[in-house]
Order: sequence, then C-alpha cells, then structure tokens
Amino acid sequence: MKRYLYFVTFVAALGSLLFGFETGVINGTIYFVAQYFDLTPAMKGFVVSVALIGCIVGALVIGKPADLFGRRYMLKFTALFFLLSMLMTGLATSLWVFILGRFIGGLAVGGASVVTPMYISEVAPPKIRGRLVATSQFAIVLGILVSFFSNFIIDNILGGGDHWRWMFLFGVIPSGVFYILLFFITRSPRWLVKTGRIDEAREVIKKINHTSDPGELIKSIQESLADETSITQNGSLFRKPYLRLALIGMAVGMFNQVSGINIINYYSTDIFRAAGFNGEDALYQSVIIGITNMIFTIIGMSLIDKFGRKFLLYIGGFGMPVFLGLFSWAYISGHTDGYILLICLIGFIAFFAASQGTVIWVILSEMFPNNLRARGAALGSFSHWFFNCVISLLFPVAVSEFGVGYVFLFFCIATALSLIFYKYALVETKGKSLEEIEKLVLPSPSKK
Repeated sequence: MKRYLYFVTFVAALGSLLFGFETGVINGTIYFVAQYFDLTPAMKGFVVSVALIGCIVGALVIGKPADLFGRRYMLKFTALFFLLSMLMTGLATSLWVFILGRFIGGLAVGGASVVTPMYISEVAPPKIRGRLVATSQFAIVLGILVSFFSNFIIDNILGGGDHWRWMFLFGVIPSGVFYILLFFITRSPRWLVKTGRIDEAREVIKKINHTSDPGELIKSIQESLADETSITQNGSLFRKPYLRLALIGMAVGMFNQVSGINIINYYSTDIFRAAGFNGEDALYQSVIIGITNMIFTIIGMSLIDKFGRKFLLYIGGFGMPVFLGLFSWAYISGHTDGYILLICLIGFIAFFAASQGTVIWVILSEMFPNNLRARGAALGSFSHWFFNCVISLLFPVAVSEFGVGYVFLFFCIATALSLIFYKYALVETKGKSLEEIEKLVLPSPSKK
C-alpha cells in the first residue's frame, strides 16, 4: 500500500520536475537564442520573462478548475502544455512562435506549481506529509539540474549552429512520460469527498493511507467542508477570517523571490560570463550550482518533518544573507577572479534549498481550508510568480544602472528581513492533519 502512495507522489512530482526544467533550460540557451533571433537587450529580457507572465496567468486561473474538475485532471492539462511548449520552442523559426511557446510553458509551470504540491498534500498522511510535499521541491531542483546538465552535454557534443534547439526538445521525453503516468494515479480523496463521491474516497484512502477504517478521516473532511460552505458561496478569500491567510500566502511567495533565487536560476551563466569566465566554464559552474541545490533539498526534506517548517526557515534566514552579502562585496570590490563568486552562490543555494526552497510549497499546500485550498494555493503561487516576473524584468535594468553587487545587496537585506515575517506570521504545522491545521489558523465557526 505504501508503495502506491510513493508512486502517486512520484508521478505528481514529475509536474514539478518539468516546472524546474522549463524554468532552468533558458539559462543555458538564452545566449544562443539571442544570437539566432538577433535580440536586443530589451527583447532578451522579454523572452526570459514572457514565461513568467504565463506562470502568473497559470497560477491565477487554475484554482477554480482544480476545484471543479479535480487535481489529477488539471495535471493532465499541464502535461500537454509542457509537451507543446518544448516542441514550439525547439522547432521555432519565428521569434513569435518561440515566444508563444515560452508563454505556454509558463502556463504549465504556473499550474503545476499550484496543483502538484496541493495534490500530494491531500493524499499524504500527516506524519510524512511535509517530506512528501517537499518531494515536489526536490523534483523542481532536479528538473533545473537536468536542464543545466543537458544544456552542458548538448553544447559539448553538438556545439555551434542550432544545437540550442535540442536543449528544448530534450524536454519532450519527460513531458510525454508524465502525461502517460497520470492515467495510473488516483484522484485526491479530499476532492472526492467534496464532490460527494464518498465510496470512491473511502477506497482511495484505504489504498493510499493503508488503513482499514477511513471513516474518521472522511468525517473530519466533511466537517471541515461544512464549516467552509458559507465562505465558499460568498467566494472571497479577502474577507475575515480568511484575509490574514491570504496576505500571509502572498507574503510567503514574495519573500521567496526577493531572495534572488530565480535570478541565479535564469542568469547565473550570464553572471559568470560577465565576471570573465568563458561559455563552457559558465555552463559548468551552473551545473555545480544545480547539484548543490539538489543535495541540500534532500537534506531539507529529511529534516522538515523532524524539526518543523519554521526551524528550517530560521536556519535559512540566518545563512542566506551572509553569502548574499559576500557575493555583493565581491562584485562591488572587484574581487571576482578565481572561484569566490561560485563559492558564495553555492553557500547561498545550500541554505536556500534546505530552508525556503523545501518549505514554501509545503506551507502553501497546508495553510488554507479544504474548500479554499486550490484558490488559496493559487494566490500564493501567483504572488511567487508575480514577484519573480517583476524582479526578472528589472534585473537587467538594475544591473546596468547600479551593478550586480548592489542588486545582490538588496537581496541580502530583503532576505534578512524575512526572518521577522517567519517568526510572527507563521504557525508550526509539523505532524498535524490538514483539518487540525485549519482549526489552528482559523477561529471556530461560532466565532466567525
């Protein structure tokens, strides 16, 4: 029975792997794409960020369909969008076909960032839910690493010409596998209870949670749904007592991005090129960063259910600003020779991966009530992608105006300030069922 739980987690997490691949593949390809299409600096920034616009749209609109048609159904749509994006970007001879392919890929990433962790959180038992949901983050960084590594290998084997096309087309394989495997996993038991399919939910819970008596869990889900019926009918997260949760969800997404993590994911190769490294060395150092990201994500996954979500956030909140500050100093003072930049980024990535990287999607999948989870998670993910898009759009401009060092000084200060937010805004959810968390973060119905 437990093997099936791990299987459905693995399949759902493939959506996050493609999330990581889609966001990371542009890192090693943008240099060649810019040459092929003769892009101006402004158009280069747009080509990178247009996928993020798709992410914003995808994250914002997928919540309601996920509630109406189910989590698994929407994952199938994201799989098809990933497949279409890889084909369009890899085969495009027109810039606008390439841009449309990037946008479609962004829609898939935005949708997967909401539905994958939400689906896993709804099938996972409380004791291992943090670790299983964090699997989606591991899959993201694995996808980023796969994109960095495949870019490096393809560049070395093929080199020159249109070899960048194969960097995108490589993503067709995992996209097709993801779509096929989705036909072999079950629906979310909480979604089944919500839609009145109690018998089916009972069988799913028996199969996934390895229990012969799912009645107690079904009853708690029904009670939770009954408590939330009125707010669902009113249809707004921006009313008491849910406004606080909505604002916290948006802040979680914002603080994740003002750390500068996706600037590194998108621009690390260009940053190393600007520091004087040749193209091959720049790609190689990006692979090292990707490996570090994966290793420390595994460490975070092993700790999240033992020490809790807030503990990891505190560790990251102290460690990340140190290495961001050192990176800023290196650029401002001109000490960019040798491997000082790589060491600083490795240190930052290590603390990020073991803390915010592991925790963010767990928090967004846990903190909202059953009836509002899809829309609440979509709101938090929307915030994540909105600030990602803004920062990615402004980064080239800010670098030309102030320099890389001062931009990373901003990331350093913002990340240090996030500690205050984590301390006072978040509650610890380790080891609690989703229904217990709901009672912890919201007043009882009689007090609403």
